[in-house]
Amino acid sequence: MKPASLPSLLAFGAHPDDIEFGAGAIIANETRTGRRVHFVICSRGEAGTNGTPRQRTAEAKQAAKILGATTEFLELDGDAHLELKSAHALRLAAIIRRVKPGIVLAPTVAQNQHPDHWRLGTLVRDATRLARYGGLKELRKLRPHAIGQLFFYALGPGAEPTDIAPVLIDISTPGIVATWQAAMEAHASQMKTRNYVELQLARARAHGLNAGLVCAQPLYPNDPLVFGSLAQLTRSARQF
Repeated sequence: MKPASLPSLLAFGAHPDDIEFGAGAIIANETRTGRRVHFVICSRGEAGTNGTPRQRTAEAKQAAKILGATTEFLELDGDAHLELKSAHALRLAAIIRRVKPGIVLAPTVAQNQHPDHWRLGTLVRDATRLARYGGLKELRKLRPHAIGQLFFYALGPGAEPTDIAPVLIDISTPGIVATWQAAMEAHASQMKTRNYVELQLARARAHGLNAGLVCAQPLYPNDPLVFGSLAQLTRSARQF
């Protein structure tokens, strides 16, 4: 597939650093192939222990630039106040119709994590459905759009679903991890709280080792993956 024909990728994050920490290496890998990637960040981290909203906004823009993605901020209920509302799902659905992505990424819906994460994942899942319904009066100005696949990313071990087998993305290509690390380090204000960079690198190494790779990041499909033949299924994680 030529780069120009690759469907775009739309990634949602509840906070300015979520996408980079949870799926940054995957993003770097995709933009390197020529895929267009757009970030939608649904708060400015105003409830965080460290970093002002202005600082965190600047960090997010810099991190997205490093990864080769464009970015926008969406004001919903504010950091640590996100609620499950149909109005929010409709706003997210409007973005999906505008961007017309083939692939959508969102935080997992496992509840053992920051409540904004799983709530946003739930809202995005709802929005992908609403985006394809032609009869919604709130969205009639935008043409319905059906995405190809929704994948969830996990921001920590507690957010990894136990009932969904992950799809492991090999991020061992030279330069990918370095680019990802630089994007994570752009969120310097958050390093005062915890060494999130090392946490995510360690997770990637562990997932990679389990699959016989140097590093890998997991994604969790919302729906069954469809393949044209078994010839496309040539790799799997190596079991001990």
